[in-house]
Amino acid sequence: MPLLAHLRELRKRFLLALLGIAVAAVVGWIFYEPVFDAMQQPVLELNEHGQEAALTFATPAAAFDMKIRVSLWLGVFGACPWWLYQIWAFLNPGLTSAERRYAVAFVGVGIPLFLAGAGLAWLILPNAVRLLTEFTPEGALNYMPATEYMRFFMRVILAFGIAFLVPLVMVLLNFLGVVRAKTLLAGWRWAVLAIFTFAAFASPTPDPWTMILLALPICGLYFLAVGIAAQHDRRADARAARAARAAEA
Repeated sequence: MPLLAHLRELRKRFLLALLGIAVAAVVGWIFYEPVFDAMQQPVLELNEHGQEAALTFATPAAAFDMKIRVSLWLGVFGACPWWLYQIWAFLNPGLTSAERRYAVAFVGVGIPLFLAGAGLAWLILPNAVRLLTEFTPEGALNYMPATEYMRFFMRVILAFGIAFLVPLVMVLLNFLGVVRAKTLLAGWRWAVLAIFTFAAFASPTPDPWTMILLALPICGLYFLAVGIAAQHDRRADARAARAARAAEA
């Protein structure tokens, strides 16, 4: 395909992905109330620990704006099989039949990985909220702007969902012959540094333990991806060697 055709195909897949997210956001709109209740639960639990806390809406339109934001955020999660498929569909025309199987596996494995990263962040956020509010001076109240709180909540969960997909992209690039495991492993120090830097910025609490808790699973997935890539390289090299001997014979 010429460059312009690639760009048109990329635009098409991007628009289809956005359309899928928009449709899923309509479903998210329906389930907004229970999801919002679950997300504000860490704040409500602060009252049980002796702190007066609540979410506040500063303007008349803030509640409506919040419902749109949360619905779109739910749409990203609800449509993750669809937009992952669009990535596969964009790559599909240039792949061999064997490579297409790898791309299908990318979609199949990517969904649980994305949700696992989001789930890990969801598990630690209640403790993070409680820990951060412990710095509130005595006599002060924790009345939090709902927009800021929800933006913080959604950003952390979405960031870790995407972070858990990075090792899968590494494996896919290796299987497509773009990069070898040796190259991936050569930069492991920089990769670990980047992972811990990401965890430091995305961590919802300032303590090092939360950062380590979030960084270690991503590091584990990184080295697992390198191991899978190394096994694939060995099999590919063995096949190439057999083909070369057969050609010489």
